[in-house]
Amino acid sequence: MDRSRTEAVFIERRGQRAAVVVSPERYEQMLEALEEAEDVAAFDEAMAEEGPNIPWAQVKADLGWV
Repeated sequence: MDRSRTEAVFIERRGQRAAVVVSPERYEQMLEALEEAEDVAAFDEAMAEEGPNIPWAQVKADLGWV
């Protein structure tokens, strides 16, 4: 388990990788990176959508930010 602080440790079952152990810090880093990638993908998808756009000034007004 000490190795999991600095690197991933793979656990095998019948010669096949079945699990991986990483430190909590590394897990959090990986989770944040995944969430960032999902946000970028959602942004790219939204930008590729066809249809009318709503001006930023209108969005702010609708939300009561101005």
